Amino acid sequence: MKIVTAIDSFKGSMTSIEAGNAFAEGFHRVYPDAEIAVRPLADGGEGTVEALTEGMNGNLEHVTVTGPLGKPVDCPYGIIKDSMTAVIEMSGAAGITLIPAKELNPLKATTYGVGEVIADAIRKGCRRFIIGIGGSATNDGGAGMLQALGFSLLDDSGREISRGAEGLRNLAAITEEHVLPELSECTFRIACDVTNPLCGSSGSSAVFGPQKGAGPKNIRDMDSWLARYAAVSKRLHPDADPDYPGTGAAGGLGFAFRTFLPSELQSGIRIVLEETRLESYLADADLVITGEGRLDSQTAMGKVPIGVANLAKTHGKPVIAFAGSVTEDACTCNECGIDAYFPIVRGVTTLEEACETENAKKNMAAAAEQVARLMKLQII
Repeated sequence: MKIVTAIDSFKGSMTSIEAGNAFAEGFHRVYPDAEIAVRPLADGGEGTVEALTEGMNGNLEHVTVTGPLGKPVDCPYGIIKDSMTAVIEMSGAAGITLIPAKELNPLKATTYGVGEVIADAIRKGCRRFIIGIGGSATNDGGAGMLQALGFSLLDDSGREISRGAEGLRNLAAITEEHVLPELSECTFRIACDVTNPLCGSSGSSAVFGPQKGAGPKNIRDMDSWLARYAAVSKRLHPDADPDYPGTGAAGGLGFAFRTFLPSELQSGIRIVLEETRLESYLADADLVITGEGRLDSQTAMGKVPIGVANLAKTHGKPVIAFAGSVTEDACTCNECGIDAYFPIVRGVTTLEEACETENAKKNMAAAAEQVARLMKLQII
């Protein structure tokens, strides 16, 4: 019997690989000879670096970079040596969780550290990049990242603009004379699951600005500055398109990638499924296991487990999901490729106790064992 696990992380509890290994432990109690391939899974957001680096035999790197408000931060990222691919989460260098809520300030927050991480990976030989751009504290259109990579963003006097969204109000020109030459050899797959344009009522400032600390005037100002940035960018790159879906992601970082670097904005789950070659593992599997921390109607709207289920169903494979909690409306998942699902929590408990890693592993293993026992009875 061959089983493939592709389980999303249980946030704050188990990583993708830990969840898969816990399933394998419990299932092997009943079927000790079962072949279980534990594959990493993520959606391009939090946990992607850890999942892909561990699951693809990569190395975890650490680099000290400029944080969103200028203070140094330690940013982990992964290098997959087989393909010299760097796996980066922009939130590790410019994320909203790096700033106390009362200090959030998108006028000052910069993506400069994101560029520093990319540069560090280039120095270490990477030419392929997978970058998740969720969870940003910034609204600078990726200007800081570009500056760290050698782009010159200049004011009317030929001086570099200041960092943060407010620097864009003085932007007059962008030049590329000092860009890192290795960038021409690089490719970027950008995990971007929002479709917002750069500017306007559904743009980055209006939609995401408030959660980053922006008030109504800040939002109006930042939107006009980003429009100026787009116009200046278009002089250098006539195909720059601020209306392209996803250019408003991460405070406009999506625009910077798509305009200035050899990049594609793609669904995070699509990138992960392709990069981990999950389909090649599913082709001869007897059973596919997926899951996430909470299974509900939102799962059925295209979240990670449904991506796995859809891929499995193209090969006619049965799919079982496990979750920390299951809501009443999770039944919609049965209509989207998940044949059966099981909550792993076994009794009344606090959220903190349920999320404790060792408890979660034990619960996953116990649930897997009971499913295996049902299979042994040929009930399923």
